[in-house]
Amino acid sequence: MSLKPQEVAPVPEDTRHIAWAAFPKGNIYLRMRDEIGPIFDNLMFAPLFPARGQPAESPWRLALITVMQFVEGLSDRQAADAVRSR
Repeated sequence: MSLKPQEVAPVPEDTRHIAWAAFPKGNIYLRMRDEIGPIFDNLMFAPLFPARGQPAESPWRLALITVMQFVEGLSDRQAADAVRSR
């Protein structure tokens, strides 16, 4: 798999409003993004990928999901369900 490095896109304003409407008191992930910003980006992972081949999933997204999985103590299956449902 290859990586086509690109920056992490900002959260769309509509998404931000909907997330804060759903969690008016906030939650750990909303606060994390607002206070820290993106933790990972694809450029951090670029040296690990060859220049040719099928494009890989965004490694920053997979790394962030792994952190969230650890924080919540989820199995792989539970983490996959959480990603699909959130």
